[in-house]
Amino acid sequence: MKMFWLALLVVSGLSLIVVLLRRNVPKGWLTRFGIHLVLAALALYALNFSGWVTGWYVPLNPFTIGTVALLGVPGIGLVLGLQWTLLA
Repeated sequence: MKMFWLALLVVSGLSLIVVLLRRNVPKGWLTRFGIHLVLAALALYALNFSGWVTGWYVPLNPFTIGTVALLGVPGIGLVLGLQWTLLA
């Protein structure tokens, strides 16, 4: 079952990369993306250490921060859902 989820994660990640590379990229995208990365890291840090969600810990690593930076608040839900699915 874990191999299925890993394959699904790899395929969806590659699909996301293809979609991002096929788009016309506007000027200043790197600056905006950097700001999103910092805000995502701060949001995850606040979520982990504020006590809003008890019993959950989202590690601060490039995958989780990048997911939250690209998807926003639903990205936090995605990371928590993946963590619950894969670790349960």
